[in-house]
Amino acid sequence: MASSARPRAATLTAAQARRIAVAAQGFTEAKPGGPVTRAHLRRLTDRIQVLQLDSVSVAVRAHYAPVFSRLGPYDRDILDRAAWSHSARSPRLLVEYWAHEAALMSVDDWPLLRWRMREYRHGRWGTEIVKKNARLADDIVAAVAALGPSTAGQIEAYLESEPRGRKGPWWDRSDTKWVAEALWSAGVLTTATRVGFARHYDLTERVLPADVVARQVDEVDAVRELTLRAATALGIGTEADLRDYFRLAARQVKPAIAELLAAGEIERVDVAGWSAPAYLRAGQTLPRKDRGTALLCPFDPLIFFRPRVERLFGFHYRIEIYTPAPRRQFGYYVWPFLVDGQLVGRVDLKADRTTNTLQVAGAFAEEGQPHPQVAAALAGELRSMAGWLGLDDVSVGERGDLVTELRRGLG
Repeated sequence: MASSARPRAATLTAAQARRIAVAAQGFTEAKPGGPVTRAHLRRLTDRIQVLQLDSVSVAVRAHYAPVFSRLGPYDRDILDRAAWSHSARSPRLLVEYWAHEAALMSVDDWPLLRWRMREYRHGRWGTEIVKKNARLADDIVAAVAALGPSTAGQIEAYLESEPRGRKGPWWDRSDTKWVAEALWSAGVLTTATRVGFARHYDLTERVLPADVVARQVDEVDAVRELTLRAATALGIGTEADLRDYFRLAARQVKPAIAELLAAGEIERVDVAGWSAPAYLRAGQTLPRKDRGTALLCPFDPLIFFRPRVERLFGFHYRIEIYTPAPRRQFGYYVWPFLVDGQLVGRVDLKADRTTNTLQVAGAFAEEGQPHPQVAAALAGELRSMAGWLGLDDVSVGERGDLVTELRRGLG
């Protein structure tokens, strides 16, 4: 990557900040010349820290997409094995927890969130249900100990089959899922595997290495490390940006920033047009030109904090899944399109398995962007994505100002 020495000036331009952010997220690196390996995945997750999980599968589930966007087509089994299986030759690399929202993160980093597990000892939501069901929590732990990796439904069926002295369970049937989720949030249970995206709970000590489970990290030290990791993954960001990456509180991040500044790990800079001071990862290089082309799923770490997207790219983006169809501006599941380090368009995608086609329900160029060039770049990325998903073709619908050129680009 062509770059100069790290910026020393107190003020950066908006374009410089954007280039730093895109490079920090790995988009300017050359894609592997051969098959993507576990080593590639490890380096990527060390860099971006989190792969957000989401249940929507209209195109591809969210955690798979950032790897494709940075490394190109890869065998998704590599990620599945890294997250949800373990063997002597291939130890588990990733674990699920609230690392942004629900996300995959490095197994070794799990102790950095013990303070959050203590905060969530009664769960993240439905805490009153959990507090009044202490007996059920004990029974769920015992059930999982006996059953091994189990879904909430399997746990519930097991508990219902146990003799209770009267017919039927003594708890509300819906409570089992609430309490199992609370135990997951508290770190008592974790995800052993997923089958059809259904979470199979197991005792944490049976899933994670003993040294990881035993490791204790003070909250102050953990938050400082998480703030530094956020700064590294972002390249440059405001306090709000740093907080959002791991969903930290202002009371935690302010002293962490002060300590990191004093240690020379980050530098305070101003960015032209930004209303708040920014923090630059020390040693960060400044790319001389805009680079990086990729389709970005709605939960990609480059864009999951929407205020930062507007600040960096001048790109207003909201996911419209929960917006009634007649009121959607761009579509149901819209992927922003990055070309040469700038967001130049957006495309509403669906993987239609019945026709074995990647469907483009709508395609839109940002104002002022040259349609033929954007469409040509987008056509190449869509073909690559269709092949990666095992789909035979790309079809283009009627919505958007880019569809005519895109059809032409697809031939």
